[in-house]
Amino acid sequence: MELLHVRSLFSKEVIEDIKANTNDLGPFSLDHFRRNLSPSWKIVGVDTQDENTIATDENLADPVKDAVDGGHEVLKDDPPGLVDSPEKAIRRRLREKKREKRAVELIKQDEETIVKLENAAFERSKSVDSAVLGKYSIWRKENDYENSDSTVRLMRDQMIMARVYTSIAELKNKSDLLQELQLRLKESQRALSDVSTDADLPPSAPEKLRAMGHVLSKAKEQLYDCKLVTGKLRAMLQSADDQVRSLKKQSTFLSQLAAKTIPNGIHCLSMRLTIDYYLLEPEKRKFPRSENLENPKLYHYALFSDNVLAASVVVNSTVRNAKDPSKHVFHLVTDKLNFGAMNMWFLINPPGKATIHVENVDEFKWLNSSYCPVLRQLESAAMKEFYFKADHPTTLSNGASNLKYRNPKYLSMLNHLRFYLPEVYPKLDKILFLDDDIVVQKDLTGLWSVDLHGKVNGAVETCGQSFHRFDKYLNFSNPHISRNFDPNACGWAYGMNVFDLKEWKKKDITGIYHKWQNMNEDRALWKLGTLPPGLITFYGLTHPLDKSWHVLGLGYNPSIDKAEIEKAAVVHYNGNMKPWLEIAMTKYRSYWTKYIKYDHPYLRNCKLTE
Repeated sequence: MELLHVRSLFSKEVIEDIKANTNDLGPFSLDHFRRNLSPSWKIVGVDTQDENTIATDENLADPVKDAVDGGHEVLKDDPPGLVDSPEKAIRRRLREKKREKRAVELIKQDEETIVKLENAAFERSKSVDSAVLGKYSIWRKENDYENSDSTVRLMRDQMIMARVYTSIAELKNKSDLLQELQLRLKESQRALSDVSTDADLPPSAPEKLRAMGHVLSKAKEQLYDCKLVTGKLRAMLQSADDQVRSLKKQSTFLSQLAAKTIPNGIHCLSMRLTIDYYLLEPEKRKFPRSENLENPKLYHYALFSDNVLAASVVVNSTVRNAKDPSKHVFHLVTDKLNFGAMNMWFLINPPGKATIHVENVDEFKWLNSSYCPVLRQLESAAMKEFYFKADHPTTLSNGASNLKYRNPKYLSMLNHLRFYLPEVYPKLDKILFLDDDIVVQKDLTGLWSVDLHGKVNGAVETCGQSFHRFDKYLNFSNPHISRNFDPNACGWAYGMNVFDLKEWKKKDITGIYHKWQNMNEDRALWKLGTLPPGLITFYGLTHPLDKSWHVLGLGYNPSIDKAEIEKAAVVHYNGNMKPWLEIAMTKYRSYWTKYIKYDHPYLRNCKLTE
């Protein structure tokens, strides 16, 4: 097919623009295409002059002189027989010169880059060498910058390397160097002591730093052996790792020990209150509004505790955040040792319009070993041996786990009384159970209107993580457990629980508890405590409450979201770090202490301070 009348379609300027922008396309250029065009594709009316762009005088200045052979030039790189016009030859020569110039520039740039890299590497090698001699911590970038404790860290790094070279010097009998290293090591230890920031360092610290750097440089020159140094550092790392594990074990033991003790101030408070209570005349020992104690239309709370201060926070926080305190009734049960103190505290610090009543668990005559399996087990010889015999170690090195299950709360019936709520409060239909390590932050009356859908227990589930499922608490290698329960079943929290006592009686919850407690006489199904038997007893009978009702972990988890805590109706200090102990986490303690009046005479006399 032949193209006709191209000029009518494209002007000369358009064709020249297209050609100018395609000259460098090689075999895809317009020239190449035109030269190799089939005769049937020849464009009519377009001559050679029209197809080519004439170079300017500036571009032709030098190359024109090189044109030979009667106005045509045969270029060396052209295929045989191919002859270009002088204009094309000039343009090609210009392109070749540009390429050569660009190549020279690139080579020059490469050479300059290589020189810069070599210089940088040389400078870096010098800095690395000085770091090794002076810092011995080239992998720690923070030592290259000024900050508040860089000198402290640098001195500690020096001490690590000094210990390495001390052992090598001793191995190689370098007595003079050994003595000098030991001297500098002692000086650095004295300078550091318990210091953690540069501001606490003594004025002599920089001098000690330089002296240690000098002796380390000398030690490197005389003793450095890569294999030996690596081996010593590996041994030191292993030793440090073992020490950390040992300290963690000791920390666990001490936290368990602290968790089961009562601080002197709280013990003092209980003793002073007890003395004053029994000095009162009998008629002054009674609480008002006793007619509310069995009124099922009011909001009833069960609180079992032997800690006066903790119980006061639970009651005070609940009353302070209640919309109508007059409708709230608190049923406190304690042991005979704290009965007088608990009564005296609430007699002199009544909870406003709320009703309160204190009972002694030892006066519950129906709660005896013939009826209650756990009481019978606690009185057994095997249990006494487990708890009180000396052949069960409770030392810092190996007794942490044993000590955990020797916590007095596991021996107290106050801890197991929660399984006998209908017997303790036979006239009530529904009750809210609270642990003494919680703080109430919002009105709780809405819990009495929660539909439990025929379930007995309303509780917040804790199965957000795998270790809060049933297999964490129960022994699934035992066929009685594996046949009856799902290991992945969701656990729930004791500490704030709504109990429907009518449904409790219908389903004989206490009977279910007795059955499993009897089967666990040898502790083969679960360890001691009340959560494992609670999970078993209320299995399939627990209704999950919204998580905002009850936030847990303030006694062991340092990373609870503050917004989550402040949104919660109840916060729970479950764990060892109770808010009344010195080991409590400071960041959470204010939620508890805000409900204590530390200027109270009893608290001041017992030196209880915030």
